[in-house]
Amino acid sequence: MTLVTYGTGEKDDPWQLKTPPLSSDFLAWKELSADPPRLVVQVGKTQLSYQLRALDDAARMLEAHGGWMELGNADEGKPVKPGSLEAWARDEGNPVGGYYGLRKGYRGRFANYVAPVLELLGRVELEHKPRGNRVRAL
Repeated sequence: MTLVTYGTGEKDDPWQLKTPPLSSDFLAWKELSADPPRLVVQVGKTQLSYQLRALDDAARMLEAHGGWMELGNADEGKPVKPGSLEAWARDEGNPVGGYYGLRKGYRGRFANYVAPVLELLGRVELEHKPRGNRVRAL
C-alpha cells in the first residue's frame, strides 16, 4: 500500500514514500559507500540516517516475532512503547546494541521511516490507519 512514485533507491533516484498514516511524503535512498552503509531519509529539509543493516535485522526480528507489532513512533529522547518496533530499534539487546539511527538528535522515528521501506521491498505488511499502525513480516 506504500505509495511509490518513482525511484530505484539510489541517491540520484530516491524512493518517494509516504509515512504509515499516508500523511507525509519523504525520500529514501541507500548509501552503500558510507561507513557504515546507511539508509538516508529526507523529510523536507531534515535528513535522518539509519544503519542499512536495519532493513535485514528488523525483517528477521519481525519474522521471529511472528505476528503484528505496533510501530510506536517517537522522536529520540521521547519514551517509546515497550514491545514496539521503535523500542526494538533503540534497545541494547538488538543486533547493534542500541540505536540504528546515526545522526545524534535525529535517531528516533525509526518505525515511521524504515517500516515503509521494508514494505516497499516486500518484506513486511504495514497498516495505514491514521494512528496506531502495526507491522508484521511477510
